[in-house]
Amino acid sequence: MPVFRLVSSSPTRQSAPVPARRTALRRVSGLAAVAACGLILPLAAAAQTQGQGQVAGGKPIRILVGAPAGGTTDTLARTIAQEMSQLLEQSVVVENRPGAGGNIAAEQVARSAPDGSTLLMSFTSHTINATLYKKLPFDPVQDFTPVTLVATVPSVLVATPKLPASNVPDLIRLARAEPGKLNFAIGSVGSSLHMAGDMFKMMTGTYIVNIPYKGTAPALTDVLAGQCDLMFASTINVLPHVRAGKLKVLGVTSPAPMPQFPGAAPIGATVKGFESSAWFGLFGPAGMPAEVTQALYQAARKGLESPAVRKRLENDGAQPVGMAPEAFAAFVRQDVKRWASVVRYSGASPE
Repeated sequence: MPVFRLVSSSPTRQSAPVPARRTALRRVSGLAAVAACGLILPLAAAAQTQGQGQVAGGKPIRILVGAPAGGTTDTLARTIAQEMSQLLEQSVVVENRPGAGGNIAAEQVARSAPDGSTLLMSFTSHTINATLYKKLPFDPVQDFTPVTLVATVPSVLVATPKLPASNVPDLIRLARAEPGKLNFAIGSVGSSLHMAGDMFKMMTGTYIVNIPYKGTAPALTDVLAGQCDLMFASTINVLPHVRAGKLKVLGVTSPAPMPQFPGAAPIGATVKGFESSAWFGLFGPAGMPAEVTQALYQAARKGLESPAVRKRLENDGAQPVGMAPEAFAAFVRQDVKRWASVVRYSGASPE
């Protein structure tokens, strides 16, 4: 909230005697203090209202999503759009523009007017694509204004029940004893789940074959059927199968254990420094005014603070964040560097 200061000018010379002048000044100071209280309180209240006030002249705000309807990115976008619409008191709609790992939606937002009317709900591929694609029609860092990191979603390393490994140390021993015998089901080449698998191999010095699929569903189907051995997957996709005993959890990618998977240790407890979570964030085009960015950020942050929203996200294994724009900008720059070495190690290229 802005801080308002009353700045007084230097008093002019008066012909009144000094005592009279001091008395007058005391009265003026007292009146100024009273006036300040009467002025600052309405201004402070106005500032709070303006922090959630309308942007883009009150016209509808579009949040483009570079993924199909029904997925995690789409669900998060629709959840935050509803909250922002109420707080900003203007229409906020979600439009799906899937394809090219989120690049189609990102390009459209990068080329939009920087007035806050067109936003992007992006995900981890935004920073992975910076290295994965030899040439992009936009710069993932320079062509966007980061608004906020909305949420992070840790993933889970699951295996077919017939795999003779019950945890990460077992898996590493098995993979080293029989290089190339085990395989990872990959739901989408270049995704954060794909990169989690290659980061695991890179950090453990193991050779596990990648089997690419046209989506998470067919990849998961083959792991459930025992046709593939392993898979990194999101909590929401595997939790019912784990509870039914159709999959076993070897580890989680978060730095701390996940309550949904009791007994499953973080992979980082064995592979020091390993951590991988999908993230979902809100961006605008480059050059968006600071006051517009702040208004959007405050609306998104307050929406994420809603107990109902937090409970909904946490039930799906997501961790609400609400990171400030400056911190999110630094996060994006660092994430590009973080994934670059993994992408190069993987040798992956866009389909």
